[in-house]
Amino acid sequence: MTLAELRTALAELDHLPGDTIVALSKDSEGNGFSPLYEVDPSMYHAETEWSGERYMTEAARLAQDDPDDYAVAPDDAVLAVFLWPTN
Repeated sequence: MTLAELRTALAELDHLPGDTIVALSKDSEGNGFSPLYEVDPSMYHAETEWSGERYMTEAARLAQDDPDDYAVAPDDAVLAVFLWPTN
């Protein structure tokens, strides 16, 4: 899903109250759920069609006390929005 598709999906929910909980599935089978904890714009590097790795944006990496402690995103990594569950 792209951010544009997510925005469209969320726009269809604008009738819901603002305090409605957002929950994430723990896996694709729906074997558990957890409330959304954080929205994190970072970089995504696909390793396969189904999975990949998250990297900090370069600005976020350079803002760390010791940027060299954090991996630089590969050149073909793309900006992505990561949704982190509470648990």
